[in-house]
Amino acid sequence: MKRSKEQTSTPSLPNDLESSPVKSAIEKYADNPSAFLALNDGNETFSVPGTEGVIVYRGAGRYLIQFGGVFAPEEQRAELLRAFREFAAHKRRRVVAMQLQAADTGLYESEGFVINQVGASYSVNLADFSLRGSKFVKLRNKISRAGRSGLEVREVDFDGYRDQLAEVDGNWLRSKGRHVKEIEFLVGQLGGPAQKHRRLFVGLLEGAPIAYISYSPSYGSTPGWLHDLSRRIADPPPGVMEALNSTAMGVFREEGAQWLHFGFTPFTTLRPEHERESHSPVTAKFMKFLAEHGESVYPSRSQLAYKEKWGPHLVLPEYLAFEGRVRPGAIWQILRVTKSI
Repeated sequence: MKRSKEQTSTPSLPNDLESSPVKSAIEKYADNPSAFLALNDGNETFSVPGTEGVIVYRGAGRYLIQFGGVFAPEEQRAELLRAFREFAAHKRRRVVAMQLQAADTGLYESEGFVINQVGASYSVNLADFSLRGSKFVKLRNKISRAGRSGLEVREVDFDGYRDQLAEVDGNWLRSKGRHVKEIEFLVGQLGGPAQKHRRLFVGLLEGAPIAYISYSPSYGSTPGWLHDLSRRIADPPPGVMEALNSTAMGVFREEGAQWLHFGFTPFTTLRPEHERESHSPVTAKFMKFLAEHGESVYPSRSQLAYKEKWGPHLVLPEYLAFEGRVRPGAIWQILRVTKSI
């Protein structure tokens, strides 16, 4: 097989996303709730002439860090993954795959990858969701408090609020401390060619935005929306984010959407029964250490608490796959490419 040519979305995606092979591939073949993040600016794509699928990745040091598995027809996935490994070897790099679903792991194991659980994703079935009952008393109270503060929740067009939301972003980032960077690769974005496919809900006080949540479409066996990016000012009234998300869930449910996905959180819901036969025990111990002591690396506990308060109906393990032996440098580069360090 001839080594295929690289195709890249850098520095930006095509202005006409409808002709993008990445968007077409994730709509047709992705069963990962976070697959729309493949359209983030800064990602690169790899494809093989004569096949329909793509692999999305970013380079970091000696590694090509792949996102979300192989987005391709099932019969073409092995060919595309092998071609990508050849491509990486030609560049003297190794492949590390992030956010694989359980259904992806068999392919990667058959290709000699070492696979470890790295976290989990959390989803709510909108048809079965209700805030009624004692389970959600605290959540209802927070939403009520936000309403009494004068909060207005509105779905808006990004272009009309671009500058004001940039101020929210800046305020949020400053509140985290001067050494904190915005995490990338595993979370959503605003703006760019993909924006017209997202939904944006903003919380306003006296007409000024103080918080927002962005949602991206999700496809596959659990179609709906992905809660992919949220920001708020440093000291908002209690319940602002809950009020935003509750409003959006109501809108999506009325429109007939099936699922609201809260996305992937690293280092959470790590279970021995989720590990694959090919896993590295040393890496599993390291993941457990990060789960217990890694808040400075990634705010997993606070993210998990927010997601669990909605009573997710579906919790799925997600995986990290290493080409060959696991090396500490690979984990370092993953943290680096996401700007977690």
